[in-house]
Parts: sequence; C-alpha cells; structure tokens
Amino acid sequence: MATFTAVRNKKQTAGTMRAVVSYVTQLKKVSWDGAQLVSGHNCVPASALTEMQMTKERFRKTGGRQFYHFVQSFSPDDDLTPQEVNALGLELARREFPDYEVLVATHVDANCLHNHLVINSVSCADGHKLHQNTKDLIQHRRANDEICLAFGLNVLEQPRKHEQKKRMKPGEYQAGIRGESWKMDLIHTINEALEYAMDRETFIENMEQEGYGVIWTDARKHITFLCPDGHRCRDSSLHDETFLKENLEALFAYRQAVGFTPGTEEPNMGWLGEAAMGLIQIGRRLEQMADRPPLPSPPVWTDSKQRRREALKKLAMGHKFSGWDEQNYTVNMY
Repeated sequence: MATFTAVRNKKQTAGTMRAVVSYVTQLKKVSWDGAQLVSGHNCVPASALTEMQMTKERFRKTGGRQFYHFVQSFSPDDDLTPQEVNALGLELARREFPDYEVLVATHVDANCLHNHLVINSVSCADGHKLHQNTKDLIQHRRANDEICLAFGLNVLEQPRKHEQKKRMKPGEYQAGIRGESWKMDLIHTINEALEYAMDRETFIENMEQEGYGVIWTDARKHITFLCPDGHRCRDSSLHDETFLKENLEALFAYRQAVGFTPGTEEPNMGWLGEAAMGLIQIGRRLEQMADRPPLPSPPVWTDSKQRRREALKKLAMGHKFSGWDEQNYTVNMY
C-alpha cells in the first residue's frame, strides 16, 4: 500500500525550489544497484530544475508559488523493488499532472521506500498556474489507491488510534530487532532531520520532506509526530528523552547561540548530551553578554532503572542512545 502526503513549503522562491531538488536527489538517498532512481515527467532529470525555470520565464510567470512537493510512501509488506517504486511514482505523476514538469526521486535509505515528487507550478503545455487544495489532495490519494490496486497492491486502511505507552512492549522490541518497527523508523528519521536543523521550523520542514507531519505548538505540552502509515506518536513515547519538547527547544537554543553546521552527525553522547555539555560550558559567558538573552535551563536527565533498561535495549538494536557515553557513565544535571 502507498500513502500520499503533501509537504508544506512556506517559503516559495527559486532558491527554495533549488534546495528541495538538491535534497531529494542526494546520491546517498537515490543510489541503488549502480543506478540513480530519479526520473522525470515532461523533463529530463538532470536538467529538470533548469527546464522548470525556463517554463516560468517563457510564460512570464516567475513570481508567486514556485513548486509543489509530495511524498508517496510504500509499506515494506508490498515487497516492491526500488525500480518498481520509482515506476509507480512516475505513473502517478503522468496521471495527476499530465501537463506539468514533475521530478520523481526514489529514496532507498530507509526501511520504507518512498518517492518525492516535485512539480513545477507552471504548465509547460499552456502556461496555466497550478493550484492545489484539500480536494485536490484527496483526488491524488484516490488516484494513488487506484494505481496500487491495478498493480495488485493493497490500499491504506483508515488510521487506527494507537495506544501510547511510555514503556517499550516486548513485541515492539522484537519488531525493532527485525527492522519492522514504525517507531524505530520514526526515531531514525528524527535523528536525520536533526542533523540539518538549526531551529524548530527547519526541523519540521526536514520531517515533512520525509513524509512525516509534526504538530508542535506553544500551547501543547508535547510534540506529536504523524507517520506516513497513519500512526500518531507523542514525544514522550519514543523511549528517548532527547525528543521531549523542552529538550529539543534547549538543543535549538544552544545551536543558535554557538552556531551550528548542518550535516553534523550525532555525537557519541547523543544530541541531548551535546546540548547539556555545551550549555554548561558557555552559560556564564552568554549571561554576561547584554545583547543575548539567557539560555533556557539545561535539559533534565532522569536516572532510573527503566531508563537503563531502555538504553540497553537500544544498544542491543544497534541504535545510539543519549545520556551515556561509550563507558556507560551517566551525566546528572542539577
């Protein structure tokens, strides 16, 4: 089965479109068996960005919305090859956007194969501007279901409410070991998004580019993540205190204070450890600077038997875990 979601790109400029195309066509994400799984509808993949811009200039419609971005995600149960996933994405592009240039990039670096569709906002046939709303999105999803059924795939069932528990269930633990846990996929995606995020807005955009929704508001105590397969998960249900709302806020405040280089890999002590150590080291210096506000309190770590058990589970699954270094010592914040 496949899901089809829209990626919200508030900033609509030529530079933003260039950045999105660059992101979705990264070699590490689209390379498979010696080939690059990038195809184009009404355009050549290697020159898609140039062709889209030329279309805008030809019809003198270079302002306003520049592009639309969608993610088509497939379940591992479909047992599809990356080439088949790319072909399904191209078929959807031909059916739903026949007169527009569409770049289809298949990402193979996650357990869930998925396509990124970047659509030019101006028709290459007649110059008409593309407008999308909720009704159009529903139509795209119906077409997506019809294509899946035509290829013998199941369609997505109605999302079911997920019972949220703080503790990892035995079945979930075993699923994680087998690489079949949607929650572990979510954690992996969050960590990847954090590698390129300077602030909350960038983090949410990175998550949306991978097909995940993020509900993060000042009025809510928790962050809620919306998975492509319909699961909903709070930050407090992810078995890692790094992703709690107050801890991510502290992390981004630290990064903005000291400067952060996008693409930085997660340190051995984890993102939370990086922020906690950094806040301690620069706290006094920043408080003496009149032109900078004081940083928020360092993130709080608990030292409980349950946390130790969950950390050992994560280690057994080959995941990094925050708060402990390689010698298994704890850092206590007071």
